[in-house]
Amino acid sequence: MQFDIRAIAGNFAILGDFVSATPHGDGHINDTYATTFNQGGTPVRYIVQRVNHAIFRDATALMSNVARVCRHAGGRLRADNQPDASRRALTLVPTRDGSDWVKDAAGNHWRCFLFIEGAASFNVAATPSLAFHAAHTFGEFTRLLSDLPGERLAETIPDFHHTRKRYEAFLSALETDAAGRSASVANEVRFLKDREKDCSVIVDAIKRGEIPERITHNDTKLNNILMDVQSGRGLCVVDLDTVMPGSALYDFGDMVRSGATSALEDETDLDAVTCRADHFKALASGFITALKDTLNDREKELLAFSGKLMTLEVGMRFLTDYLCGDTYFKIAHPAHNLERCRNQFALVSSIEKQLSAFEKIVARA
Repeated sequence: MQFDIRAIAGNFAILGDFVSATPHGDGHINDTYATTFNQGGTPVRYIVQRVNHAIFRDATALMSNVARVCRHAGGRLRADNQPDASRRALTLVPTRDGSDWVKDAAGNHWRCFLFIEGAASFNVAATPSLAFHAAHTFGEFTRLLSDLPGERLAETIPDFHHTRKRYEAFLSALETDAAGRSASVANEVRFLKDREKDCSVIVDAIKRGEIPERITHNDTKLNNILMDVQSGRGLCVVDLDTVMPGSALYDFGDMVRSGATSALEDETDLDAVTCRADHFKALASGFITALKDTLNDREKELLAFSGKLMTLEVGMRFLTDYLCGDTYFKIAHPAHNLERCRNQFALVSSIEKQLSAFEKIVARA
């Protein structure tokens, strides 16, 4: 799909002359462009991004969430006299008529952010230090939003981490078999059915009131953190489309899935996919340090388990999408979602073998 980024960027209150636009990042859902403007002889960059309204059905509610979160997080940082506040929280650039987003003739919602220079993102944590700083940054993000005023944020994807409902959707996709692929995934189906009971643990704890609802990111893979290239410290949380009511366990669990793994989620050599204990320890330390006065006892008890559950859930989502004919995630080839599923299930197995040790690490942290 081709877009006239020059024309789209012209809707935003950006000074200077348009120079260029190039695709940016490797996200599965939205279309993102780094745009450059000449401002008095100095090149200045912005992020211009299309919200995928096929996935996010209520893009207006989504953008309302994003605007509230950006303003509150940035305001908290400035009120606390934190240095580099404009690099530690995303800043929306308003449209020329003062709105937070623009809708094009095809119904696409577009937004624009200040580009955060001197930062980088990573798909795999090369060191425990990187994992620590990423987890601490996500924890700080949750803390910054703990006093967000106003009404409850909209659920941009209802039941996004309701793992039991994800399991039921998998069963439905398996029965329908829209793409005629069920016969080829017997091992994956068996693996998932053997762990059916795990799918209800956190949702049942929330229902019983043992775990509080918080404003959480809900998609805490490592590359949704920008790291400062000079200090190596976590800088800013990005990709705010799934920021909504949730559980801190979902956020930590997805960090384990993406930050403690030894391989990218596209790795097909399953022997290379393991959960690294030193990285798990760093993630637990970083997250708990940021939220040490916030998490309750039941949340702490389930932190290690949440890594297994979120990895299982994402693998299940890849498998469900594969059975449905690849209608949700972007793929590079027909077997891509199945390969991702197998990768995630291999990581689940690795976490299961170390779960007792991980629980002791959390207890010490």
